[in-house]
Order: sequence, then C-alpha cells, then structure tokens
Amino acid sequence: MTAIEKHEKKPEPPKTYAGYVWPGLGHLLNGEIIHGLGMMSVTALCGLGLIIGMPTLGSRLFVQTGLSYHAVIALLGLPAVLAVLWFRAHRRAFPRELTEEEFNSNRNIFLRQIRRHRSGMLGFYGICLLLLAMLIAPLLAPFDPDLIDAGPATAAPGWWQHVAPMIGWSDESAVHGWLQYPLGTDERGRDVLSRLLFGARISLLIGFFAVSIAASIGTVVGATAGYLGGWVDRALMWVVDLLLAMPRLVLLLAVVGIIDLGGTKRLFLIIGVLGFTGWMGVSRIVRSQVLSLKQQDFIQAARALGYSRPRIVLQHLVPNAMAPVIVFCSLAIGGTMLAEAGLSFLGLGVQPPTSTWGVMVNEGRPTLRDAPWISLFPGLAIVAAVMCFNLLGDGLRDALDPKQRT
Repeated sequence: MTAIEKHEKKPEPPKTYAGYVWPGLGHLLNGEIIHGLGMMSVTALCGLGLIIGMPTLGSRLFVQTGLSYHAVIALLGLPAVLAVLWFRAHRRAFPRELTEEEFNSNRNIFLRQIRRHRSGMLGFYGICLLLLAMLIAPLLAPFDPDLIDAGPATAAPGWWQHVAPMIGWSDESAVHGWLQYPLGTDERGRDVLSRLLFGARISLLIGFFAVSIAASIGTVVGATAGYLGGWVDRALMWVVDLLLAMPRLVLLLAVVGIIDLGGTKRLFLIIGVLGFTGWMGVSRIVRSQVLSLKQQDFIQAARALGYSRPRIVLQHLVPNAMAPVIVFCSLAIGGTMLAEAGLSFLGLGVQPPTSTWGVMVNEGRPTLRDAPWISLFPGLAIVAAVMCFNLLGDGLRDALDPKQRT
C-alpha cells in the first residue's frame, strides 16, 4: 500500500487532459477552483501579451538608442512562464506516485498545507499576475510610459462616461474609444495604463530589495545576539530598542531630505533607507528562535563534535529559524511598498518622470476632482498588491506552523 493510500483523504480525482488545451482547466474540472482560475488567469494574461505585443514587435524591440532590453526580457520571460504552466498541467494529468518517505517529507507536507489554504493561494496567484504583468509590461503597454501627448490631456477612459453618472460624478473630460486609452491619460497626455505597468517594476523592486536587505541584516544581528548572549546580546538589543523607539516615517523623511540625490542614485537611496530601517523586527524574531534552538540536542551534538561557532550558526541555527522570517518578509513587502508610496506622495521618493505607483498618486492629486482616474488606479494597485502579499503571508504562517498541520 502506498503512502497516499494510507493517508485518509478524498479519493484522487480522475485524470484529465483538458489542461493541455488551457493550463488550469484540468484543475478547474477536478474541483480545484482557486488553482484552476489562477492558472487560467495567468495563461490568459500571457496570451493577451502575445496578441497585443506581436503585431508591433519590431518597434518594441528596436528603439532609437538600439535594442530595447525591456522587450528582450519580456520576450524571453513569456515562453518560460508558459513552459512552467504546461509543466504543471502535465503533472496534473500524470501525477507521480510518491513513496512513503517523499509523502511524509517536510517539503511535501508544506506544499499540501499551502495548497489547501484558500486565501493564501488567492494571494499567491494575485502576486503571480502582478509579477507577470511587470515582466511583460513592454508587450502590454500601448504607449511609452514617458511619452508626452500620447493622447489628449486628462482624457477619461472610454467606460468612464457610463460609470461617472452612477456615482454622482459630473465629468466633462474628453472621452475616447474603449480600448484607445483603457485607463485614461494624465495632465501631460501620458497613458495611465502604460505608466501603471512600468511603475509596477519600480514599486515591486523597491519592496523586494529593501526587504531582502532588512532580512539579511536582521538575521545576522538576531542570530549573533541569540547565540552569543551576554553583553553582546544586551548591546545589540539596546540598539534595536533604540531604533524601534524612533518613528520610521520621521527617520525616512530625515535621511531622504538630508541626502539629496537624483536619477538612479535616488532609487538606490530609497531602497537602502527602507532596508536599513526595517531590520529590527527580523532581528527580534531570529533572536527568539535561536534562543530556543540552541538548547536543542542537535546543537549540543554539534558542539560536542567540535564544530566552530560560525558553522553552527550558519548551517544549523539560521536554516531552522527561517520559517518565521519568510512569513515576516512576505508581510513586510506590502508595508515597504506603502512606505515608498508615502515618500513619493510627499515628493521625497523616486523623482519624476520615473513612474512608480506612489509618484502617480502624487501627480494626480492636483486634478483629483476633474480627473480622479490618474490617482485612482495606482491607488487601487497598491491596495491590491499589499492585500495579496498579506494573504500569502497568512498562508505561509499557517502552512509552516506544525500545530496547524492536519
């Protein structure tokens, strides 16, 4: 009897080959609603990128300054995403029989738990759609994001004339075709959809890199304080308490306001400031985990074998303390994106014409009464991204918690 047969659960659904037609359709027909709709949505977005981007492929690949690396990355990434989708469809049609050891491994237990977590999977597929849109932005964007006078200034989306009267909005903006400017234009005639897609790259990269810096610093500080203890622990935790007592927003405003940089340097400054002011929570989490783990038998055995302190910390303590750090990072990305949006809204973040969601919200503030779509759509994108990361973080927390396993 195999491990799956021993495990009490619902019978395995019959094999289906529908996923080869549309990845995710096989999951949907077998009752896996969230997985099916999620994979089908990702596949549909890939198809939309091909339909929109291929007719103008030449102009997107080659610009006046040479080859467009944005379009090259999009064209290379799109087949890779489709290959992953069809591989998952193949695994669904021909599931591999697991051995007893594989079925009860921590990896497979974690995967089963996270797949059953509906809200976590909802957040996961939302993030997948967001990352895919960011990757193939050159194929989806109808215009150059910085192109001025791509259309009339503050032109409303084609559907806005039907929505505005329903919400009591007296709109007199120029309305064009439904698909010509799907999200309208800003006060300089730039296409909002194009700026939204390319702005996702900057906002998400700031979130990922800043959280990576914070997690790295916090892990080193927390592991050092927890393992060494004594005066080292007290000194490091005193520094952590001091930094936690300072309001982060005030600290961000002070550093960014004092160090005046422009261009790409400004972007690196924002990432560095957000990373170096967000590691304190990680250090406390890692320290508490290390204090508990270093009393375990496997650490005592490593000491008896004569392992060095760096080897014990890096190979035994840190890997076993990473589960709560992963959850923290998934939740912190959304918070970091909000912090960047707040800085950009105050005019201290990434400077125009570079588009981020925070910059777009700030640029739409003067015309909020007459052209609300300029700030509305980047604001909704920020809300959706933060919500997806929070849902995924909740799912990871439940899946990594041994007490939640069934």
